[in-house]
Parts: sequence; C-alpha cells; structure tokens
Amino acid sequence: MRELVATPDNPIPEGAVVHHLRTQDGRRLRAATFPCPTKPRGTVAVFQGHNEFIEKYFETIEALRQRGFDVVALDWRGQAGSERELEDPRKGHIDDFSQYQRDLEVFCAEVLRSRPQPWFALAHSMGAAIMLDMAHETRPPFERMALTAPMIDLHSLRFPRGARWLADTLDMLGLGGWYIPFGKGRSFLEGPFEGNKLTTDPVRFARNARIVEAAPRLVIGDPTIGWVNAAFRLMKRFEAPEYARHIRTPILSFSVGREQIVSNPAIERFAQNLNNGALIQIPGAKHELLMERDDYRAQFWRAFDAFIPGSGT
Repeated sequence: MRELVATPDNPIPEGAVVHHLRTQDGRRLRAATFPCPTKPRGTVAVFQGHNEFIEKYFETIEALRQRGFDVVALDWRGQAGSERELEDPRKGHIDDFSQYQRDLEVFCAEVLRSRPQPWFALAHSMGAAIMLDMAHETRPPFERMALTAPMIDLHSLRFPRGARWLADTLDMLGLGGWYIPFGKGRSFLEGPFEGNKLTTDPVRFARNARIVEAAPRLVIGDPTIGWVNAAFRLMKRFEAPEYARHIRTPILSFSVGREQIVSNPAIERFAQNLNNGALIQIPGAKHELLMERDDYRAQFWRAFDAFIPGSGT
C-alpha cells in the first residue's frame, strides 16, 4: 500500500488524499480522492482497466476537476497500489469477478458515500465490465456511466470455445495462478511504443512509461489463467441479450477504430440491447482512448460533456 507517485510531467492533482481500504475478505486496497477547486457539481468515480493504476489517470482526473467535479479513484485488487492475490507481485490474479464487487462495496461505503452527489462513473475496459456487472446485479449508486472500450468480449479470438475450454481445464487442474501460455511478467508500458496496442500518442505513452520507471511496483504482467477464466465466465453472461436489457442505468459507451484488445462487434451488440444506452465510435484511436492524442480525446470530452449533467458548463 503506497502513496501516490508524481513525475515531472505527471503531477498529482491538488488536494489529493489517499485512502487505504480493507475489503470484507481481508484484501487491502488503495483509493484516492481529488476535490474540485470550486463548489462541486457532483462526483465522478474513475475505474481503471486491467494493469492500470491511479497515477495513469492524473490528466483525466484534472480535466474532471476543471469541469466542476470531485473525483474518486480506485486501484482494483491484484494490481497497481492494491494488494496482490498471489505471492508474485507481477501476477494480477483473481478467482472470480465477484471479488471486484467486494472492492466496490468498500469503496462506495468508505470513499464515495462522503462525496457530493450526483455520482457518475467513468470506467475503462475491465473496469467497464465490472461496472456493467454491478449495474446488472444491483441498483448502482451512479446516475450515469461513461464506458470506454468496455470488455464485453476479447478481440479476434480465432477459436473462442477452445480458448474458454482450455482456460477452464487448466484452472481446474490447479494452474490458475500460472501466467497464460507464453505470458510473461512484463507490462506493455515496459516495451516499445512502436507496435503497441494501447495508443497512437507517443507523448502520453512515454509519460506513462516514465511513471512505471519511477514506480515499477505499480504494474503487473500478462494475466493469469485464473484471471482469464474468470473473465471468460463474465463475458459469457454478457452474450445473452436479456443481460443488457436488465440494466436500467443510462450508459454511454465508446469504441475505437483501431481496437486490438476487446471486441468492437460485441460492444455494438451489447449497446444495441441496452434500454438506455448509446455508442460512439472514435475512428483512428486505439484501445486507451483517454491516453490518446488530443484530437481523439476532444471527441470523447464533447460526448462526455453532453452526457453528464453539469459537465463542461
């Protein structure tokens, strides 16, 4: 459990406070609050994707503060500044996505509840999938959700049934804590910009890489077999049209034209089945829309400001 990490080109937003939480099953989590510099119009909760960390979102958090919101953020169990499930700190492992709902329970009770309403969620990829799971299973505290590249399914699986069978079989054989086949304990941000699947912006990629250089403890490697098997189980539930139709929370989803991590067709099908949902595609952008070039991010912010009451006014 660590404090926030600043680098010269990624300063900590003013007034930040770190919160150390403990879940009902005993896991220690890192969260943070960032107060609005003026009277807040509400609170936006930022939920990261797989192998991300609060520091990566400082720029986004500052943009939300300047739009008139308090901001709260959480590091999911098994990654970033939160406790790992396995001894190897580079393995971001879980047994089931319901464990992330335990993270949300303590986060909402101990961090979000004290912040000004209305409450909104901004979530990316895995974080977006966790938000959808929450919206389906309970009445979420968030009035609206903005989701970038939600992990409804994975990109271009050649043999999806075979992949699911293999993950489930290896997990049942007790290999859930192993990396996926050919996996390694290295983050994308520890590799070169050329050929990366995350962003077309070399400046923001380099900025995030410098955070990792300053605090390598924040990143994990490839997912474990157990994590992938848990993700497959959740994504299987997303396939039923009734799943999306059961969700009542207004949702604005974003997909990107050069997606190589999650499935755009799955995102489109899910969005079409939502009772109160819309989908915007940003051509040319890669998976991490909020880490993209300014022209792509500007398209996101225009849509976000139109969707979230009080934003951008």
